Amino acid sequence: MTDSSTLQPPAVLYNGDCSPPASKHLRIALYSHDTMGLGHKRRNLLIAQALRQALPHSSVLLISGMAEASDGNLPDGIDYLTLPAWQKTAEGEYQSRRLGLSVEDLRLLRAKTIRAALKAFKPDVFIVDNVPRGAMQELDLALELLRRRPTRCILGLRDILDAPQTVRRQWRQAKNIPAIRRYFDGIWVYGDPTVYNLEATYRFPADIAAKIRYVGYLDAQARLDVAAASPSPVPKPPFALAMVGGGQDGVALAKAFAQSAFPPGWQGILITGPLMPQAHRQALHHLAAQRTNLTVLESHPEPTQLLAQASAVVSMGGYNTTCEILALGTPALIVPRTQPRREQWIRAQRLHHLGLVDVLAPDNLSAPAITTWLNTVTHQRPSQRPIARHCIDLNGLKRIPQYINQLMARAEQDRSSHYPLKAV
Repeated sequence: MTDSSTLQPPAVLYNGDCSPPASKHLRIALYSHDTMGLGHKRRNLLIAQALRQALPHSSVLLISGMAEASDGNLPDGIDYLTLPAWQKTAEGEYQSRRLGLSVEDLRLLRAKTIRAALKAFKPDVFIVDNVPRGAMQELDLALELLRRRPTRCILGLRDILDAPQTVRRQWRQAKNIPAIRRYFDGIWVYGDPTVYNLEATYRFPADIAAKIRYVGYLDAQARLDVAAASPSPVPKPPFALAMVGGGQDGVALAKAFAQSAFPPGWQGILITGPLMPQAHRQALHHLAAQRTNLTVLESHPEPTQLLAQASAVVSMGGYNTTCEILALGTPALIVPRTQPRREQWIRAQRLHHLGLVDVLAPDNLSAPAITTWLNTVTHQRPSQRPIARHCIDLNGLKRIPQYINQLMARAEQDRSSHYPLKAV
């Protein structure tokens, strides 16, 4: 396992001073397609905040299709371009979330908007989250534009994409491998290969695997540090916290938690997420009204503030929530989504194998199962649980600015020597 107590040096990409001049005002754009839940956008926002802290002269543009996560106070130097939204159905198909547009009309609207924004913004670095060509290939126009410019394009991948056979089939259908070869200078994986090795598991071609750099998981302690500037009220422990991401597919978990019995003296806090259908939120509020120890919130300005103080957490297994759990060390029961992707299930199983989380299969989800787990937590000593920082690499937010510095230094070297940029 990677000992993350000491930041491991990245692969040597440039043998000189890898820092750009202090006066260099970098422009960095990050894209997330945001078709289901808030995870992609929250990940990019966390990266943007880390970039601004490490590279204070930078300007960061977040391109997103999720207005629900745009109402927070953004630091100086960061702003959003919010696109008309996609929505992914339970079957994994795309459709317009709000506008009465056909799939093709919405794709063209978003594609042309993204291209126009990047043409005007002129980013030094463009980081694409998870989907090389964007949702419905909406990035093709922009990537072709940037290919003729000095912009360096990076594909950012979470630790686990999906089941191997599914990824290979979908990437083949989407022609992702040719797109990566044509447009992308590097692939940064927000994970640790000792937990999940992407290039081996997904059988990437050798030239694609050569582009990969593992930056480490994203330490959500940084999110908590940012939130400390404007703290929100947090109840007094002990309390159990339930988190279901955006909420659109978290109804079963939320209901089971709301009906579970908490240990004596404990409170329960349930965050439904802004995307949970209104009728289900109302039903959960009705359940809470019948008890004295349950609070139901639609959202919270910074859930990590609650997670840091919680005595236990029951949650789905999305990337961001899992990173927060690992960083803060809260005892966790993960109830992962298994449809339309297996990503959460695979992640939960890998981390359970390391002893870092407990896992409950969705088919076994019930209020009594949650009650039993919560009672088990009350008898555990902290020393009985492994510390995630000692098992896996959580240094992603430190490495990403380093990699961008190296990327810019290498680009400057290439411009002066007239050699093209290779993998970074």
